[in-house]
Amino acid sequence: MKVSTPKVRYRPFGLLAELTYRCPLHCPYCSNPVELAHTNSELTTEEWKRVMQEASDLGVLHILFSGGEPLVRKDLPELVAYAHELEMYTNLITSAIGFTRSRALELKEAGLDSVQISFQADEAQLADAIAGTKAHSRKLEAARMTRELGFPLTINVVLHRENMGHLSRMIALAEELDAQRLELANTQFLGWAFKNKEALLPTRSQVKEAHAIAEAAQVRLRGKMEVLYILPDYLGDRPKPCMNGWGRRFLTVNPMGEVLPCQTAGVIPSLLFDSVRQHSLQWIWHESPAFNRFRGTEWMPEPCQSCTQREIDFGGCRCQSFLLTGDAANTDPACSLSPYRNQLTALVENIEQHSITPPAFTATTTHTRPIHFRTNPMGLPVRLAQPTVPSRDPISTGGYPIVSI
Repeated sequence: MKVSTPKVRYRPFGLLAELTYRCPLHCPYCSNPVELAHTNSELTTEEWKRVMQEASDLGVLHILFSGGEPLVRKDLPELVAYAHELEMYTNLITSAIGFTRSRALELKEAGLDSVQISFQADEAQLADAIAGTKAHSRKLEAARMTRELGFPLTINVVLHRENMGHLSRMIALAEELDAQRLELANTQFLGWAFKNKEALLPTRSQVKEAHAIAEAAQVRLRGKMEVLYILPDYLGDRPKPCMNGWGRRFLTVNPMGEVLPCQTAGVIPSLLFDSVRQHSLQWIWHESPAFNRFRGTEWMPEPCQSCTQREIDFGGCRCQSFLLTGDAANTDPACSLSPYRNQLTALVENIEQHSITPPAFTATTTHTRPIHFRTNPMGLPVRLAQPTVPSRDPISTGGYPIVSI
């Protein structure tokens, strides 16, 4: 299918700046690429400043500093300060490992606006097992310090089979930590999560119960704490409007400078994502073949092309379509009208039937379905601003080495 460049000149509002893929955690649902890049190819400070200037010129108002773990970058305060000068709203997405008081004060002085901290569970034993290292106690300390210093705090919890039964306690923990926002994110089965889908996919009864708990919390905490929860799209009739449409409102720049419409778009092998090292951000956003491939509606096959929802859900997720059907242009199988919906339903049912007992994230369990824990680029240790305690937990890795920090 020939794809023409849409006449509409979309304006990006948000930039996800993935400063590094290095991270002290080893979460089995990480959305970073399974094949990680060499750390010596990361963009330099000056390259990131140019990216931010060009993003601002395009109209970007909100920048999210992420990774990996962005605190690994020694130049993070300088990058935050530059974004602040450009009058962007700055948000730090962090594991909180290395988020010491001195580091937090440095970032506050630089102009950091808000902080998002990821939690794996409500208690240390399970949380540390999921993270692949001892981290929970440090996250609690960092969250309390974040509020003491006056930062708005968002807590993010990725929900999956093993921690979904802890949802009520996670909500209570977020209340205790005085979070302004709680994101309850059902696992997106991309990256490492797709590799581990058989171990992570919750049962329908788990999701139904979690949905009821989340809805009740939204009502009870209205005006006090925003609770975000979206039902997994494979259990609904329509797919989620991924990124509010391909190349419409959001862009990601990864550690090597490649620019993507979403952080996981690199899984689509038919697309070449241009780099800020070879092209301007403006050219990539407006003119690059990858950004225009799924823009608008001209590219859509049936049933999307004639669907009244095509400007609402935009055909769903291109990455999910590729991973489940082999073609990113196919209608997302999460849609009830997709000719591939039966394949998704069969996949979910097969996993449920063969995973009655969830595989535990413990040091002593032999997983019947191995869990592959995320590793760092080149297997190198992560160096943080402050010393941390090495993990000695002999957690099963399904053949993938865990890197101690």
